[in-house]
Amino acid sequence: MALRLYDTLTKEKRDFAPLDPSRVRMYVCGPTVYDFAHIGNARPVIVFDVLFRLLRHLYGENHVKYVRNITDVDDKINDRAARDYPGLPLNESIRKVTEQTERQFHDDVDALGCLRPTVQPRATEHIGEMRTIIDRLVEGGFAYVADDHVLFSPGAMNAANSVLPRYGALANRSLDEMIAGARVDVAPYKRDATDFVLWKPSKPGEPSWQSPAGIATQGRPGWHIECSAMSWKHLGETFDIHGGGIDLVFPHHENEVAQSCCAFHTERMAQTWMHNGFLQVEGEKMSKSLGNFFTIDQLLRQRSFGSNKWHGYVLRLSMLTAHYRQPIDWTIERLVEARKSLRDWIDTAYGTEPQSLEPPDELLSVLEDDLNTPGVIAVMHGLNKEARNSPESAEKLHRAMKFMGIWNGERTDDIYGYGYDVGDGPSRHEVEPLIEARTAARARKDFKESDRIRDELAAMGIAIKDGKDSDGKPVTTWEIAR
Repeated sequence: MALRLYDTLTKEKRDFAPLDPSRVRMYVCGPTVYDFAHIGNARPVIVFDVLFRLLRHLYGENHVKYVRNITDVDDKINDRAARDYPGLPLNESIRKVTEQTERQFHDDVDALGCLRPTVQPRATEHIGEMRTIIDRLVEGGFAYVADDHVLFSPGAMNAANSVLPRYGALANRSLDEMIAGARVDVAPYKRDATDFVLWKPSKPGEPSWQSPAGIATQGRPGWHIECSAMSWKHLGETFDIHGGGIDLVFPHHENEVAQSCCAFHTERMAQTWMHNGFLQVEGEKMSKSLGNFFTIDQLLRQRSFGSNKWHGYVLRLSMLTAHYRQPIDWTIERLVEARKSLRDWIDTAYGTEPQSLEPPDELLSVLEDDLNTPGVIAVMHGLNKEARNSPESAEKLHRAMKFMGIWNGERTDDIYGYGYDVGDGPSRHEVEPLIEARTAARARKDFKESDRIRDELAAMGIAIKDGKDSDGKPVTTWEIAR
């Protein structure tokens, strides 16, 4: 079947047809490098990595260009730099923060099994393109200068009699609805409430560049103009796919469309807009105040979210258990189930020798339906079951796992959290995930689930004992019943 993708703008699933099949182009909003990436940031990274892999398969590895930007100029970066390095000049401390955070981001997403994008541009390397776009917007009457700021006017965009889209079409809201439903910065130099900043003056010590539009003082760009400039530089005025989290639809992506279409007089910025759904942790919005905020680094390398580290392939597979457009509830049970599935599949596929790297047809048929990853997982479960009587299915499973980025062909006990049974009973890798899931169930007072897991452990011949540690916190120990 043909690749079909859901377009946020048209609210429909359509056959994907690139503007030029010899150079398929995709842009995805990347991190603002002021802090370590959290598990919510991992979702679009994984989702669009799967799409990147699929596009490379369909159109050829050398015919797909994937751009994911690095935002390295932002108020949050300035604040973090001043906090972490108060004794250094601000520009020097900003460099320390951005370099460390960007390096950590790359390490984290590599561990999640993601391919590196074709290009990873930094915002500070594209100031010239930003100034060019801003000058065009001012000359076209879509932006204006006030108090050394340059502001974009959505009202002017909607009043233009041309091919331009309506401001608010992506978010499917009118100007009045956007004013009522969003926080709008109030400033005396703004003509209308919805006008947004393209450029602003820099404060003393902040990063600064020559300003556009004839402004004498030095300044720095607003957030939205950065992505318009980087996508234009690397993909052109119009390209195939623009992706990101659902939280970016308004105002960020709406403003990108406005800037780019008005600067280049085009009807569309991207042919297809794709957005992944929200992520919750154990049924609640992720928040540091609730104690359920986890960075990718914490999950990979520290004892957090349960009593164990989680391998990147487990994190990746658990993220793929929900369709990308749907919300996902990030739970220990979801991780435990993903780790169990991955263990089973590796036990089946290990030792097979794929004759090619081509993904199985049955996997492609569901993945091409708007990245139906739950369907892909069902296919892999089916191949795993068939493999008991079919070596061919085991080999297909091997190829499927590699294509989806959830296995590299190795089987290492201490890295993957699954491996070989020790002694005459279940291995710790079978028992400990269940202990973790039961602990989580008890913490949220889900005693029915806690009892169910206890009974499952008992059926496995495992005796458990609940107690408290030296700090008075609940702890569970276990042993093989004799």
